[in-house]
This record gives sequence, structure tokens and C-alpha cells, in this order.
Amino acid sequence: MRTLEDLLAEVEAFEGMAPEHLRLIAGCARNVVFGDGEWLMREGDAADTFFVIRTGAVAVSTHVPQHGALLIETLHQHDLVGWSWLIPPHRVNFDVISNGTTHAIAFDGACLRGKCEQDPVLGYDLLRRFSAVLVERLQRTRLRLIDVYGHVPGR
Repeated sequence: MRTLEDLLAEVEAFEGMAPEHLRLIAGCARNVVFGDGEWLMREGDAADTFFVIRTGAVAVSTHVPQHGALLIETLHQHDLVGWSWLIPPHRVNFDVISNGTTHAIAFDGACLRGKCEQDPVLGYDLLRRFSAVLVERLQRTRLRLIDVYGHVPGR
């Protein structure tokens, strides 16, 4: 039977992480399952959890007044979901909903913040890894915006 540490070692964002750090973060984790249409996170709520998708998919969206939900992106296997647990004021910035049955690893943000306070090397490592994910997501969003707004007729 594979442990949470084994599962985390397969996730690109944690690739090359020291085994003792994988053990520490796995201590703040548990397996969870979401049914189709079930909320993982709601914009504005306390950000006390983040997820690694094991199987399935989730939609990340934001509410636009007078338009409803605007899909930002869809995340799949091994993607990290949620970064606000790491950055004050620890509030969720987007809605996240399951598309079909989704298996994930859920991490207790307060537990991880505590471990980061006790082990600054772990804290820096996680901040560096999550920052890389944020930059990648911002770049993908930038490319989508260029697709939508990049061509202006008559220019």
C-alpha cells in the first residue's frame, strides 16, 4: 500500500523535496473524495486547506457581478489547488468545485504553517515551490487573456 509520502513524491511540485520534509507535510495531510459539483473552496472563506488532485478534475472560477461564475481554469491530476493558506490574510481567492468524482490529498494549512515556523528551511522550500506554481498559473492566465483580447480588429 502506498503512503501519502509516496503519493506526494510523484507530484511535480514536490519533486526532489527532502524525504524528511515530505514526511513532515504528509503528517498534515489526509485523503478526501469530492462528488460531482461539491465545493472544495469558496471565495472569501478562511484559507485553511490546500489540495493535491489525485484523480478527477476541479474548476477554478470567480464570481463576476451581473455575469455569474467565470471559469479561470480546470485543474487535474497532481495539480496543487489553493495557495492562500500560505499567505496572510489566509482568505480563499477563488471558488473551486469538483467536476465529477475527485480524489485528493487535503492539507491542513494551520498545521503546515506551524511546521514552517518550527523549520524555516521547510517554510522556504514550500514558499519557493508554491511561488513557482503561482508564476506558472499567472503565465497561463496571461496567455489566455492574450487569446481573448490580443487581436483587436482594425488595428
